[in-house]
Amino acid sequence: MKKFVRNWAIDTLAVLVAVYVVPGIRFKDDSLWTPFVTSLVLGILNAFIRPILTLWALPLLILPLGLFRLLINALLLYFVSVLLGQYFEINSFGAAFLGALIISIVSLLLNLLTGASRSRVHFAHWRQPPDSKHGGSGPVIDI
Repeated sequence: MKKFVRNWAIDTLAVLVAVYVVPGIRFKDDSLWTPFVTSLVLGILNAFIRPILTLWALPLLILPLGLFRLLINALLLYFVSVLLGQYFEINSFGAAFLGALIISIVSLLLNLLTGASRSRVHFAHWRQPPDSKHGGSGPVIDI
């Protein structure tokens, strides 16, 4: 439950950043619950519909090295605006694409900062290889 709340808060902050950065995305009311409901609906769509769309579009994901996933994210964000039309509005698919890009970047950064991500940054140390002639000269990178 703690992981769910943390991810929901991160997604809510990412949606808020997208709303304030992208001119074509806005909340129609000033309710405090609108960003939370928007990110919850987006999270539900990402959990259930995105895997189906990803499987369906697998050839399109492989060729451009996964960049088609941004189009799937934009499509899902646009669909959230259709579902929550009286509270959340996206003017165009271009705004949805830019919003999905912003949400992805902000979510990635916040997940890395909070440790919620499965991605880890690891710095390898250089060590000298055993060499009988030169006393171990030359770098070796441990992976």
